[in-house]
Amino acid sequence: MAPKCYSIETCNFCPIVGGVDLYPSPIYESKILKAMCSLWQAKVPNPGCGVSSCNFNLTYGSSSIAANLVQDTITLATDPVPSYTFGCVSKTTGTSAPPQGLLGLGRGPLSLLSQTQNLYQSTFSYCLPSFKSLNFSGSLRLGPVAQPKRIKYTPLLKNPRRSSLYYVNLEAIRVGRKVVDIPPAALAFNPTTGAGTIFDSGTVFTRLVAPVYVAVRDEFRRRVGPKLTVTSLGGFDTCYNVPIVVPTITFIFTGMNVTLPQDNILIHSTAGSTTCLAMAGAPDNVNSVLNVIANMQQQNHRVLYDVPNSRVGVARELCT
Repeated sequence: MAPKCYSIETCNFCPIVGGVDLYPSPIYESKILKAMCSLWQAKVPNPGCGVSSCNFNLTYGSSSIAANLVQDTITLATDPVPSYTFGCVSKTTGTSAPPQGLLGLGRGPLSLLSQTQNLYQSTFSYCLPSFKSLNFSGSLRLGPVAQPKRIKYTPLLKNPRRSSLYYVNLEAIRVGRKVVDIPPAALAFNPTTGAGTIFDSGTVFTRLVAPVYVAVRDEFRRRVGPKLTVTSLGGFDTCYNVPIVVPTITFIFTGMNVTLPQDNILIHSTAGSTTCLAMAGAPDNVNSVLNVIANMQQQNHRVLYDVPNSRVGVARELCT
């Protein structure tokens, strides 16, 4: 089945897949295009519809993306997904968006999860390899079959303010053996402001709202050694130029604890002379109220999203 690009003129950077580029001749009548635009207009950010195209703009990290909606049959392993809707990128700025594209695994209406819910029952898991992996080959499992049986879960929450995100209830954080003193409001789930804690594989390093991060960071520094000189590097403010022994960090969720070993806590400079705590405070923007359990802290863990049963599971697993 030929891909259906709604506007061939503006789709200048469609990817080449299997040696065939995505530049078919337009075959839709304008009334059909208008109907498709009307159908999806409310589901994409910053939409714009014309007679021959249905386009949208979005931001990802420090990048901006302009794209047109495209439909095609995609095949995942041996499972065909007809009329799969995705964005055909026409322009990007910045460096956050990877050139091969992005796979949407959130709960939005155009995500892979939503478009394949009849096939995979809104259930998936992934295992992210370590940054230090030589193979860098993690895995993605779609559907309830072949998911781990021995895994602990925490309830999945839905926040109407940020409905596509995977919210959970983070009750406390332990550094070494000490549960750090955190104001309850800094961890509270708030459907009005969008505050709370989420799992997000697209964020590289865990970001914690200011009171949470300061409490964790200060206890980490105390455990490492209060007499050691603390430096900064890039966006990290807790770095050392000498070898250190680090405490574990445990995220305490409702019904589930996730204890991070050293590999999920430390990031090293390219030269190897500097070691930093691989976490930071939340940015001063719309995400300032979010605690984000991010990619590096999820590495070498199987993270299972079971949306029908409203739960998220985490278990240690060697992902490489």
